[in-house]
Amino acid sequence: MFAAERRDLILNVLQQEKRITVKELSKSLNVSEATLRTDLNIMEEEGLLTRTHGGAILNGEVQQKDNSFSERAKKNREYKISLASKAVEFIDHKDCIVLDASTTALELARILKDKQIRLTVVTNGISAAVELKENPGINVILVGGMVRMGSMALEGLLGTSILDKINIDMMFTSASGFTVKDGLTDFNVYEVELKKVMVEKAPKVIAMLDYTKIGTSSIASFASTDQIDTIITNDNVPADLLESLENKINIIH
Repeated sequence: MFAAERRDLILNVLQQEKRITVKELSKSLNVSEATLRTDLNIMEEEGLLTRTHGGAILNGEVQQKDNSFSERAKKNREYKISLASKAVEFIDHKDCIVLDASTTALELARILKDKQIRLTVVTNGISAAVELKENPGINVILVGGMVRMGSMALEGLLGTSILDKINIDMMFTSASGFTVKDGLTDFNVYEVELKKVMVEKAPKVIAMLDYTKIGTSSIASFASTDQIDTIITNDNVPADLLESLENKINIIH
């Protein structure tokens, strides 16, 4: 991992958590504490954060940069709608599906809201649940526990026992990145723990990823390549990556 990529990941974590320790970063990124201290010192000089004993906090002006769910939902929305429109073709009457709390899954929920269909939808996405509850044919089950500021996701493992009582047909998820080596990755280490359990419980995992996320990797993996059945993406996926995934994952683009 290049230094610039590593520092972008550190900044992503700080924008979510507001503070971080070197030990936590070292464990998440699999990078030495000495290297991370150097990164944090450089980022402090650039005005991105303030060093603390054993870690760092995000500077106030950087915190004001809106990385909220509502802002992320506006980005590349046409792509997300396109991916969701392809994903809905996988869903049959009376299926039980899992939706993660991604903004792409929210677009899939918006499509399902207007369909005449009987479904059970399990999700940790608050916005998706609010959309889906308007359809009388869809039973919505929220799973998870804690809600953090700026997030529309339920996080943690408090409610995962419900997944043992439901026969799930498939899971629809997005991610911050995907590589053959790391699989599906995300920057929110708390939500990743819940998504890991969802992936384990789902017999089929369908990832909705715009092409900019393919070939990149974030902090924590939640699904290995061999756990993914289908990737729905756009037309701009590099040919060499498509070749490397041949006979491993169904790619729809």
